[in-house]
Amino acid sequence: MSDWLGIVWLAVLLSINAFFVGAEFAIISARRSQIEPRAEAGSRSAKTALWAMEHATLMLAASQLGITVCSLLILNVSEPAIHHLIEQPLGLLGLTEEIVSVASFIVALLLVSFLHVILGEMVPKNLSFSVPERAVLLLAPPLVFIARVFRPVIVSLNATANGTLRLFGIEPKSEANSVFTVDEVANIVAQSTREGILTDTTGALNAAFEFTTKKAQDIAVSMSKLVTLPEDATPAEVERSVAQHGFSRYVLLNGSGEPSGYVHLKDVIDLDEDEFTEPVPPKRIRQLISIYRSTDLEDVLATMRRSGVHVARVFDEQGATKGVLFLEDIIEELVGEVQDATRRN
Repeated sequence: MSDWLGIVWLAVLLSINAFFVGAEFAIISARRSQIEPRAEAGSRSAKTALWAMEHATLMLAASQLGITVCSLLILNVSEPAIHHLIEQPLGLLGLTEEIVSVASFIVALLLVSFLHVILGEMVPKNLSFSVPERAVLLLAPPLVFIARVFRPVIVSLNATANGTLRLFGIEPKSEANSVFTVDEVANIVAQSTREGILTDTTGALNAAFEFTTKKAQDIAVSMSKLVTLPEDATPAEVERSVAQHGFSRYVLLNGSGEPSGYVHLKDVIDLDEDEFTEPVPPKRIRQLISIYRSTDLEDVLATMRRSGVHVARVFDEQGATKGVLFLEDIIEELVGEVQDATRRN
């Protein structure tokens, strides 16, 4: 093979290597949410890209096989040609044959390595990171075709790699990661805000992230700050409390000063006039649920919604009451202040 043909092969092999690198990073970095609508619209390339993303380890095995073969061929085919081309001008300098040979080898190796790293690795990788959805639509179909042609070899390599992982107690994944943790989503939102793509004018997004870290005790109202009524309070006393304090719900305390239930204004407002001087009927008193103080706030919200209650007693490790939690306060952590309909400004 002539030296110049070796240069042509270098260009071809670098291009093929770049294809495998670009396809590998495109499959990993592309967002499924951007590809699925195209697939549902009937795009064949999008459907193939989704299949590739769902069989990520198989696609990565195909890419690595292609990259390895290209790298070996570049060293074995192109490097000798460049080596020989460099030897000729160096020989004119009057250097010994040994020095010319070593110098030519070093220059050829450095040049091939430089071209391989820049054109065969970094450029396609950065392109795939910059436009992952476009890259995966373009590169996934030919990679899937190659993977199917060489399926026996690739499946064997992939199975060997997965078996090695399992020896170390690691369960391999077949699909590219398409879900994110709360911290990852928070970082995405922060990055999008910095880039000017997203504007959280109300602060609702940040509130939602902070919400997931809070416990029941963080927003529970302590007993000393509560506006309460005795267990035998009358509807008239409830009305006076509403007029004085503006709250629509009041926790009732038993003789020991422990919350025994709560009453809402609408529970007593429809009572007959002669019942207003008698204690609130037991059937009109709503039950409290008890929540451990270290319970995650999102779990508290789910529990209160399932139970259909708006007020909960918060207790500590000894079972002692540490405060009372209102559904309104939990919702305010997510959406901002919620004004009680009866509360005075």
